[in-house]
Amino acid sequence: MGRASGPSTTWTSRRARSGAGSNAKACTGFRWSAGPNAVARRRVTLGTGPGVVEPFRNAALDAERRRRITFKFRHRVDELVMSGGRITGVRGKRLVPSTKPRGVATSRATAGDFELRAPVTIVASGGIGANHDLVRANWPSRLGKAPKTLITGVPAHVDGRMLGIAEDAGARIVNRDRMWHYTEGLRNHTSIWPDHGIRVLAAPSSMWFDAEGNRFESPAFPSYDTIKTLEMIGKTGYDYSWFVLNKRIIAKEFVLSGSEQNPELTRKDLAAYLANRALDDVPKPVQKFIDKGVDVVQARSVDDLTRKMNRLARNDLIDAGKLRKQIVERDRQIGNPYTKDAQVMGIHNSRNFLGDNIVRTVEPHRILDRAAGPLIAIRMNILTRKTLGGLQTNLAGQVLNAGGAVVPGLYAAGEASGFGGGGVHGYNALEGTFLGGCLYSGRVAGRAAGRATA
Repeated sequence: MGRASGPSTTWTSRRARSGAGSNAKACTGFRWSAGPNAVARRRVTLGTGPGVVEPFRNAALDAERRRRITFKFRHRVDELVMSGGRITGVRGKRLVPSTKPRGVATSRATAGDFELRAPVTIVASGGIGANHDLVRANWPSRLGKAPKTLITGVPAHVDGRMLGIAEDAGARIVNRDRMWHYTEGLRNHTSIWPDHGIRVLAAPSSMWFDAEGNRFESPAFPSYDTIKTLEMIGKTGYDYSWFVLNKRIIAKEFVLSGSEQNPELTRKDLAAYLANRALDDVPKPVQKFIDKGVDVVQARSVDDLTRKMNRLARNDLIDAGKLRKQIVERDRQIGNPYTKDAQVMGIHNSRNFLGDNIVRTVEPHRILDRAAGPLIAIRMNILTRKTLGGLQTNLAGQVLNAGGAVVPGLYAAGEASGFGGGGVHGYNALEGTFLGGCLYSGRVAGRAAGRATA
């Protein structure tokens, strides 16, 4: 939390510097979309998240040097101050200093009170993804019953607490049931925050099964339709699903989201990234999940794979004969130029795009081809990510109350305002479009705050 533009504006991101690092999400891999209006999209950013944040960080640090911004780390906002019918600042607790590294839980012990006053306060605290209780409480009924088990795709400080504080001060929260969570989440073998999950950006070749071993139908194929697949998984009554594939598929088609999972891109070494993709049998970050990940099992036979899947899930829901039959049926369609298997058709469509053919989608082959083995099964968990609703704002970023009137002195931006307005995306979104909403709503709120305090 800090002040921007001199003493006139108070920024309340409420991070309190827990060491969790930036929540900015960069585009760290490829995204393959399919369907009746399919497009191939590329979102590779040199520098990943840190690279996207860098110019804004540099500008903020420069403003700090010029004494235009004051950072107040380890300050926890507990209340928005209201005076004379308007928000006039924030108050809360100073937390004891900490030198722990990013991601390590820090003490919540307090060292005293604080209060900051300003004519304008901007809330930019993110959504609710790290608060599983809030996620479940707001889970949309259209997606079925809320999952009992979730893994977390955002840092621990993205807990919705500041949204509640703003609501207590008269702000209106809208579109609470609009969320964007992923269906292809792996538990991180080296967690940075509690229940840390990593999202897999997979191309179309892996087979997708529910917890009982039933193959999903279209559009529940890798990277096709996140929300529809989430709905289909929810209707099974289980909180997880399975990818079944082989080593040849995972070597080419798996990209992991996150700066730590793309070290060459994060340090802006494109040559090393391309070399590793070309020379490694399996990319090193992916291989770590194969070796260390709790959600991954390998086997040389369907029978052995099934035993390991059931052992991992602590049940006996998967039947080896049934699983083998579905894989064989899919494999028989690989050599059929007139196949009506929707997923195999999608593989061929992807390969018809030169970029996917070269770097993204593996050459069609039988999953049970022993030369492409071993077989791999991956338990895919529901991974929390984005809150699409939030504080309702007008076109100037001013927060509105339940009656639609402006809450004087209060603005909101980014995910806290549903990326703009309280839910600019509606019920669906595309990964890669969230950052734009953050930047634009932040610019709008910042300019409006500047005009209000000029």
